Amino acid sequence: MTRAIFRFVNHTIRHAPEGGVTFEALCVSHGCDATSGPQDEQGSAQDWCLRHTGRTGHDLFRRVITDHARVTRAE
Repeated sequence: MTRAIFRFVNHTIRHAPEGGVTFEALCVSHGCDATSGPQDEQGSAQDWCLRHTGRTGHDLFRRVITDHARVTRAE
């Protein structure tokens, strides 16, 4: 019979600023798959939504904010 000892270690997860943050908007109107693409500034993605609505009349968007996280072992 083999025996094993399990040791559980606590970890934390936090935003990693060096990874940056990106903002993206996607039109979810039926049949439209337009997207702002990843933007470094939130305002750029929002401005894209406003321009897209002005051109197409589409008024529903999904906003995606992506950041990076780092997991570290708790002391």
